[in-house]
Amino acid sequence: MKIMPVTDFKAHALKVLGEVAETREPVVVTKRGKPLAEIVPFAGKSTAPGRLAEALVFEDDIVSPVGEAEWNVCR
Repeated sequence: MKIMPVTDFKAHALKVLGEVAETREPVVVTKRGKPLAEIVPFAGKSTAPGRLAEALVFEDDIVSPVGEAEWNVCR
């Protein structure tokens, strides 16, 4: 893990961001010797969008009473 002062990061931010993206190694930015921020590579989303779309069920009428058979099933 690379450590650099905030003044160096400010002067070379685009270069540092490129290195983090390329090497996948985080950089800690410090201010007066204390950690201020950690620049880490973007991990991306873990789930594909729409993956659960087929799991949803939409009912037409949710306020009218259900019949006796459905009531016993829902218990």
